[in-house]
Amino acid sequence: MAEHRLSLAVNGREHQYHGRLVPFNVAHEHAGTDGQAGDGDHNGADGDLSNGQPAGTGAVDDGAGRAAALSVAVVGLGYVGLPTALALHNRCQRIIGIDVSEQRLADILARRADLYEADRLRLDTALADGSLELTSDPDAAVAADAIIIAVPTPVDGDHLPDLAALRGACESVVARARAGQTVVLTSTTFVGTTRELIAGPLEKRGLRVGTDVFVAFSPERIDPGNPDHVQRETPRVAGGVTPACSRSAGRVISLLTDAVYLVSSPEAAEATKLYENIFRAVSLALANEFADVCGTLGLDPIEVTLAAGTKPYGFLGAFPGPGVGGHCIPCDPYYLLWQLGEKERLAPLIGQAMRSIDQRPQQVVARAAELLQGDGRDLAGAKIMVVGASYKAGVQDLRESPALPIMAGLLRLGADVKYYDPLVPTVRLPDGQELRSEQGPRGEDYDLALIHTLHPGVGYGWAKDCPRVLDATYQFDDAPQRAVV
Repeated sequence: MAEHRLSLAVNGREHQYHGRLVPFNVAHEHAGTDGQAGDGDHNGADGDLSNGQPAGTGAVDDGAGRAAALSVAVVGLGYVGLPTALALHNRCQRIIGIDVSEQRLADILARRADLYEADRLRLDTALADGSLELTSDPDAAVAADAIIIAVPTPVDGDHLPDLAALRGACESVVARARAGQTVVLTSTTFVGTTRELIAGPLEKRGLRVGTDVFVAFSPERIDPGNPDHVQRETPRVAGGVTPACSRSAGRVISLLTDAVYLVSSPEAAEATKLYENIFRAVSLALANEFADVCGTLGLDPIEVTLAAGTKPYGFLGAFPGPGVGGHCIPCDPYYLLWQLGEKERLAPLIGQAMRSIDQRPQQVVARAAELLQGDGRDLAGAKIMVVGASYKAGVQDLRESPALPIMAGLLRLGADVKYYDPLVPTVRLPDGQELRSEQGPRGEDYDLALIHTLHPGVGYGWAKDCPRVLDATYQFDDAPQRAVV
């Protein structure tokens, strides 16, 4: 494995990670040298991931891409779990994919899962050679040397954490865990989850964490629909309950990426993931607000953002849009806000950013009404085509997509709403109404085209024929009649 040189996004502070973040080195582990990560080890114990081999003697990938002599179970085969299982192909001898949904398993077997091309090829190969086993039986995890938990952690309609899937998965794993296993939680969640839902219950079962079993948190870093951000090249962090747990987790996560950094505790790793996504949420809320400022001043926010991005330090920009969707950014900050609320503490900036994100789709609806009214048209009865329904370009995912509240808001005000998205054949709105994607739309058939998501490789030239174009992406430059939010 080539040495990975850390380039921190905390500009100019690379030197400060020494002593705070411990680079996990697979080669050193194989040589039996633990370095800083081993200080304070409990009873000198180490995780045995090698089916009876001494730890560090071939238990993981050898750095040359050859398969390790262990088996890994991935619990949850959604947008994180399935790519994680596929990334293990040729990195370990047996991959056990577990999901409670028979429909999800059927979709994977039928190649209907939303994957980019490289992972589609891995799925075909892994199923063909038998290295990937799919099952809904939670008992299958008993056979694994390591277990990775990757289940969804959404919020409900009141922005409160929905912990049902997380608690269910952790309880299932804890009930079946055996001595020698390493359990790594990757789902984004509140600080303290790993101890509360995994380590503590395992201790109550009589399994000593750090000696009998090894428990850690390592937040996922998967960017759906973006083939430029592959797991193998994306650094990960891991924090174990004990130093031995950290090293065992480092060996497991090293099967997925060439760079693993160990932090002092699972709580530090849990907070790391929350901070990453909260930073993104605040940045996107700011980008949308600054786009409004640019509109007031008659400026192009994309040009201004790109210009600011030429500064190589002190600026990390984001582009504005119709809102924030997906599984992470609209949800994860609420896990921290909820936890702080339980402690009667506030985080005003984070709270305001999330309110701004929540309100953004209705700003888009109001702008659509304003644009029509400027031409003497009322929103009620207007024919509106929403272009793109998924939350992000190149994916089929509708979770938290701003398109849904935008369509719902337009319909409530009496508009005749259609949508076009070749990746998303149907959508179900919050009130239960179902819409189907239009086939071959013509711009001249609509009063307004609202640009929400532009998928790569899809033609949108027809939208230019619409008399009014509201570009909520700020990047549909082809239409001379284009207006932005």
